[in-house]
Amino acid sequence: MTLSFSELALVEPIQRALRAESYERPTPIQAQAIPHLLAGRDLLGIAQTGTGKTAAFALPILQRLAANRVPAPRHSMRALVLTPTRELALQIADSFRAYGRHLGLRTAVIFGGVGQGPQVDALRRGIDVLVATPGRLLDLHRQGHVRFDGVTAFVLDEADRMLDMGFIHDIRRIVPLLPKSRQSLLFSATMPGEIGRLTGTLLKDPVRVEVTPAATTVERIDQRVMFVDANNKRALLAALLGDRSIARALVFTRTKQGANRVAEGLTKGGIHAEAIHGNKSQGARQRALGNFRDGRTRVLVATDIAARGIDIDGITHVINFELPNVPESYVHRIGRTARAGADGIAISFCDRSEKAYLREIERLTRHKIAVAEHAFRALAGEGRNAQAARPTGANGHGHSQGGHNSHHGNGGQNGGWNFGHRRHSRRARGQGHAHGHSQGRSPTHVN
Repeated sequence: MTLSFSELALVEPIQRALRAESYERPTPIQAQAIPHLLAGRDLLGIAQTGTGKTAAFALPILQRLAANRVPAPRHSMRALVLTPTRELALQIADSFRAYGRHLGLRTAVIFGGVGQGPQVDALRRGIDVLVATPGRLLDLHRQGHVRFDGVTAFVLDEADRMLDMGFIHDIRRIVPLLPKSRQSLLFSATMPGEIGRLTGTLLKDPVRVEVTPAATTVERIDQRVMFVDANNKRALLAALLGDRSIARALVFTRTKQGANRVAEGLTKGGIHAEAIHGNKSQGARQRALGNFRDGRTRVLVATDIAARGIDIDGITHVINFELPNVPESYVHRIGRTARAGADGIAISFCDRSEKAYLREIERLTRHKIAVAEHAFRALAGEGRNAQAARPTGANGHGHSQGGHNSHHGNGGQNGGWNFGHRRHSRRARGQGHAHGHSQGRSPTHVN
């Protein structure tokens, strides 16, 4: 029998907040992690995005802070959460505010790309929960605006993404500044060697919670690869998006310039799209995310900085316009769909130069990605092997490797496939879902 939140020894004000969010039953990582964290144990969590890990660490931290009403020292915090991107920092801070709305605790979020004045002001009289990106946190510390002597709980979220983005050196500078007596938590979707070594210095006798094998992909995601010449990718993408059953698509490129070009090309072709990447201002990024979340923008084109910074229900399709050159990024990208109990579809374009990337992805995920035929199919020999490259029929449709969802003969405009007939619970909320509560909220820095 699945546990309910009421069986996890959470206090009534938190239970009330969870009911307001329509949360009924904890996800596996929440059910496993929360009792250990309430008991004060350190924890190593191996979990993909979308598994509910934010609530898994936020709920027990809030409860422990509320039970011990010691004011944070000036310029310091009682709980510190480090995360790699601005978007994810805002979403985690929103989670703490939502779950702790009846506890009277103060939450702040700091990140780069915006003026530091309001962030410094928020920290001046001490804060209960601080969610931060490493670079801005260290910068404020060097200026004398941040101390760490009040920290009783420390969370390192998305640790492998921190490594990918080059933040591991900042992490190693921050950890020695923390009090030795603290509760520490580390969450990661994968466990590369560097992260394994970090756990040895960060965690003391940790409980290990692993809800899926490292680097596996979500079972509800239907994955397909389309072999295509590089110069045909834009035409293939436009044709694919001609299928209106692709209700909300997240498209990934490897570069910022590529994201801009793809978004501009789609918009000129009558498909409204926006780009999001590190060169965009924080305001522009939040507007693009808000438009995408609210359905005003159907297609969001992003670089990998958004792979873990987007937590939006109802993304029906992830399209890898370019395959990532780091195979772990593939797992993070496609994890943006199939959230909140929905199915999802991931389509990857692969040209000659990317076949090695595809092999590395399949080796990491231990999953052979099915090949989808299409009207822009590349020349023979372009596929996984020469035998796999077969010409499409007159309608441009067909499917290899026994796939079941790309041969419905709708032909013509979208090249002869239909990826939209699977079930998509785009309004799923609550049941085992630890996200989605921040939809429609405008971010504020301190509550």
